[in-house]
Amino acid sequence: MIWWPAQIPTLSHGLITLRPSTEEDVDAIFKACQDPLIPAFTTVPSNYTIDHAIEFVRNVPFAFAERREMLFIIDYGNGADKKFAGEISLHSVNIRNHTAEIGYWIDSTQRSKGIGTTATQMITELGLHEIGFKRIEALVDVDNHASQKLLISAGYEKEGIMRKKVTREDRGQIDMALFAATDSTWGR
Repeated sequence: MIWWPAQIPTLSHGLITLRPSTEEDVDAIFKACQDPLIPAFTTVPSNYTIDHAIEFVRNVPFAFAERREMLFIIDYGNGADKKFAGEISLHSVNIRNHTAEIGYWIDSTQRSKGIGTTATQMITELGLHEIGFKRIEALVDVDNHASQKLLISAGYEKEGIMRKKVTREDRGQIDMALFAATDSTWGR
């Protein structure tokens, strides 16, 4: 059975904190999404505006209340040194089948520090061992080698390639690599 919390929790591990988004995150989200790699490998539009960031932050509580998505802001550091590092979520939630999909992006200034790997482990642990999902999937553009490496190092297993799975802004169909973590294999 799925246990859905009354509010998005705050999770911490070392220098990494996963927390609910706030209006104060709008500028950092907007600035981070100007990096061309984020729209190239995610659903973030390539012409990302401040209005997109505002709408994104304001829609988080509704998606959470409807049990469609649990989104966290990733912070890195302690105290005054704490910096915005990206976002991570469990989305495409299917309560009946006990499944969700993980999605994330890391600010370009915070990459290659292990932040994404640790954040993925933290949210996966929450999803599988506290919320009660049986399976968490990750769909990754086959050309996004960094994200595939991150998932493997976090403990996900590659299950295969889904041909012509996603349509990009330019209308091109791309293949996606399918990764998953399950409650019976996670952390063992």
